[in-house]
Amino acid sequence: MAAKHSLPKDKINFLLLEGVHDRAVESVRRSGYESLRVESTALEPGALKEALAGVHFLGIRSRSHITEEILDAADKLTAIGCFCIGTDQVDLDAARKRGIPVFNAPYANTRSVAELVLAEIIMLMRGIPEKNMAAHRGEWLKTAAGSHEVRGKTLGIVGFGHIGSQLGILAEGMGMNVIFHDIVDKLPLGNARPASSLTEVLQQADIVSLHVPDTDQTRGMIGKRELAAMQTGSRLINASRGKVVDIPALAEALKSHHLAGAAIDVFPSEPSGPDETFVSELRGMDNVLLTPHIGGSTREAQENIALDVAGKLVRYSDNGSTMGAVNFPEVALPDHATARRILHIHRNEPGVLQAVNSVFSEAGVNIVAQYLQTMPDVGYVVMDAETGDATRIIRGLEAIPATIRTRYLY
Repeated sequence: MAAKHSLPKDKINFLLLEGVHDRAVESVRRSGYESLRVESTALEPGALKEALAGVHFLGIRSRSHITEEILDAADKLTAIGCFCIGTDQVDLDAARKRGIPVFNAPYANTRSVAELVLAEIIMLMRGIPEKNMAAHRGEWLKTAAGSHEVRGKTLGIVGFGHIGSQLGILAEGMGMNVIFHDIVDKLPLGNARPASSLTEVLQQADIVSLHVPDTDQTRGMIGKRELAAMQTGSRLINASRGKVVDIPALAEALKSHHLAGAAIDVFPSEPSGPDETFVSELRGMDNVLLTPHIGGSTREAQENIALDVAGKLVRYSDNGSTMGAVNFPEVALPDHATARRILHIHRNEPGVLQAVNSVFSEAGVNIVAQYLQTMPDVGYVVMDAETGDATRIIRGLEAIPATIRTRYLY
């Protein structure tokens, strides 16, 4: 791959797609980057390839699919910012192998998701979905049958990360008992109690809420057997990832009245846009709340996401810091005002660091600071050097066989 040399800020091009929040645009421009194109929608693959010509930094949300083919067409792409929580829409391995870090905002919508789930807990426990649908049909279901206060009920949280733990605190404020399960030992917050297994949570909870990532271990983790383990008359909420729940099995559990209700915000297959029909076995079921993947869709969350991801892109452009990258060695870097900063991304092979240092030694250039992090296939080394002209150094680094790309910073 061709090396990516440094450019002054007015020559660095940003492309922000899918109506990224205006605060991201403000943040990028405030940092001195004026070459900025903003589009309100995602682009079809052909149009996206054309748009990426000459683009250094790309910002997307969830509808833009960055495949290996797209990456091959992006001749100058330096980093990608996913202005959302998930990064499933990007081929992360292909990006890393091309020396392109991918950033997201994993915690910026925590409060928004937790608040939505808390509201769904209350509505499901009161049987609001059925009563709402009946009223739309002209029926009048004024009854307390199947309706319960949440106070004193047990909430089971599967995945006790930032969202799950905050939900637990909010639920306790409503008087609920909270138990949780996570594959990693987590410090309980408030009065939440860790369960020994997923099965224990399912068997004890009046309502179960899922907050896990999309991994090989979590896909299909709630299937026919797990649903059968839940209490008769309990409820299920999924605002995590669509492939975590076996939707046909959930539909059967609801039709048989083993489960009293469900609220689902994410699905194994979701429409790519408003013109595509949403298809699911759960459509038309009165005891189900269906929402179109809006757990983090609040103005506050989108603003937080915009500032978070834009900041990460700017920091990588300005000083090479990769903290928060999901597919790349993470390096936190200080200011480099008194030295020339040179970045070298390479295949992680024996002898590369020695070869890098030899380039500086042969050029008679002193390295005042060096930072290195590696992943199994890619390494990232940053040098602060006492030199006013990095051209000779860059040529030497490019000649190292394992080099993926180099960059030096103004």
